[in-house]
Amino acid sequence: MTSSCRRPEHSAPPEVYYNEAEAKKYSQNSRMIEIQTQMSERAVELLNLPEGQPCFLLDVGCGSGLSGDYLSEEGHYWVGVDISTAMLDVALDREVEGDLLVGDMGEGMPFRAGTFDGCVSISALQWLCNADKRSHSPPKRLYTFFSTLYSSLSRGARAVFQLYPENSEQLELITTQAMRAGFGGGMVVDYPNSTKAKKFFLCLFAGATGALPKGLGAETADRAVSNQVQYSGQRCRFKNMKGKSVKKGRDWVFEKKERRRRQGREVRADTKYTARQRKPHF
Repeated sequence: MTSSCRRPEHSAPPEVYYNEAEAKKYSQNSRMIEIQTQMSERAVELLNLPEGQPCFLLDVGCGSGLSGDYLSEEGHYWVGVDISTAMLDVALDREVEGDLLVGDMGEGMPFRAGTFDGCVSISALQWLCNADKRSHSPPKRLYTFFSTLYSSLSRGARAVFQLYPENSEQLELITTQAMRAGFGGGMVVDYPNSTKAKKFFLCLFAGATGALPKGLGAETADRAVSNQVQYSGQRCRFKNMKGKSVKKGRDWVFEKKERRRRQGREVRADTKYTARQRKPHF
């Protein structure tokens, strides 16, 4: 686990740490974009959503909308919540397709019961383990978050959190409060024998029991090596330096325009010039 001196949650509260300068990194740093998208892909896989069926998802700690981009690519609708207005401004500039909301996850999720078909969260949950104000109690804030999240999910839905726990005590605190709120499930660890590729995913079930998914690379040493190579070999997918999803040709453009029409947004009419590749000008 990461050394405490390098952990951003020890530097400042999230709404202060993720200022304009820090937020810009999430639209300009190709490595950061690549890692965020890979973790989002894994989180959606662990959600075990119905194949070929659009779902309504919650993205907690959505930041600049990188994970939301992946949700949109998969054909899902989503709402993003984040405490950093600077990060949400970047998401707005990038014209993400989800709806955005400013909110502190430690104060609970303000949604009606049964609203969402699932929840994802990338690199956000560990922030609740810190008391940034005198009034903050990490156990109470975690319980408030998990209990309100539980009620906002439809029965049988899953919530998947990728997180960076500081130590085993933090893991126990998080899982204890999640179970108190009514969730089932547990921790899924990908590549447990690797220092660089190791990732923690808290996989929670709302109102239904199920077998906890297996972590990647956990079967045998040989399988772990091949999985790890496959995981890191996905770098070629992420070429765009500005944080937008990789364009996938004419069909991808038409599909995105149709999604926006279904959302009631104003979209230009399709013509024979739509998504046409233009010759470079010198």
